[in-house]
Amino acid sequence: MSRTMHVVSVSSGKDSLATLLIALENCPANSIRAIFCDTGNEHEEVYTYLDYLEATLGIKINRLKADFTRQLAAKRMFIARDTRTGRDRKGRKLRWSNKAKRRALAVMYPSGNPFLDLCMWKGRFPSRKAQFCTEELKRNMAVEYQLELMEAGHRVISWQGVRRDESEARRNAKLYERVGGGLWIFRPIAAWTAQQVFDFARARGIKPNPLYLQNMGRVGCMPCINCRKEELREIAARWPHHLERIADWEWIVSMCSKRGFSTFFADSHTARDRREVFADLNVWARVEWSKTSRGGKQFNLLDEVENDGTGGCSSSYGLCEQSDTTTQAEALVRANFGHEAQIYGVAA
Repeated sequence: MSRTMHVVSVSSGKDSLATLLIALENCPANSIRAIFCDTGNEHEEVYTYLDYLEATLGIKINRLKADFTRQLAAKRMFIARDTRTGRDRKGRKLRWSNKAKRRALAVMYPSGNPFLDLCMWKGRFPSRKAQFCTEELKRNMAVEYQLELMEAGHRVISWQGVRRDESEARRNAKLYERVGGGLWIFRPIAAWTAQQVFDFARARGIKPNPLYLQNMGRVGCMPCINCRKEELREIAARWPHHLERIADWEWIVSMCSKRGFSTFFADSHTARDRREVFADLNVWARVEWSKTSRGGKQFNLLDEVENDGTGGCSSSYGLCEQSDTTTQAEALVRANFGHEAQIYGVAA
């Protein structure tokens, strides 16, 4: 029998947590499907926190992971058989050279890590202008999961923890919208602020992801290709093993690149020689840059003294100083979700 299924995307971050809590308070327990799309570029604390949520909330969070085995096999075959002639717009040969073929085919095998396998397949890392990691590792996995429910005859409401004040691109995010084919999107915290999100969870006795207490503004991907300068500095001080992993990935993805060089952090000066780019933008060079003051010319000694990465709470959201008093988050839920919840089958 067809019924409404509420699919809640959980990242272990603050916004998805608030969204999940709202769903749990307003929907039948057996209609909720919490999903986590594992990018393979996560901090170990993310997995621990998901276990905490499962135990504390009494739910199951389905772990989804992309598999690029088929794509890598097809890419290997293409490279091995590449006999193209001609040049691209920049005058470079289209065909993979024999040297580049040997280099790529020596390492282009599935690793089991979605992020690394995706980058080997693409022959590069994602960037701000080509952020294919979000599409391939998160969006596509969530859509596939929802399509399976729809094919089974269910109506699906996709709950998304999106806030309008997060970025310019999201400032017009709708509270809900109909996609079609039995799929709706519901963004219950679209009008909330980050403070209201933290307050809402705290009022229910749910702790935030510990990474927020260690100066991380985001908890998805460690590091993110778009991480801020101060975040990279914190990661280098607290969790250098994650950057060692990125350095290994840079070597592997470079081997899979036709040009032979690829860096985790993108270069805006594409006309430069790739060897020069790699020297300037490899992960360790970026770590040294993160220790400098504005302009990247001088080391900021004050940052080294104030935060050596070994201290206690260091929250970019001021969580350490927050009291346990509740705010207007409770009133927001009562005021904003009564009508829409009934329309979209959210109310139990």
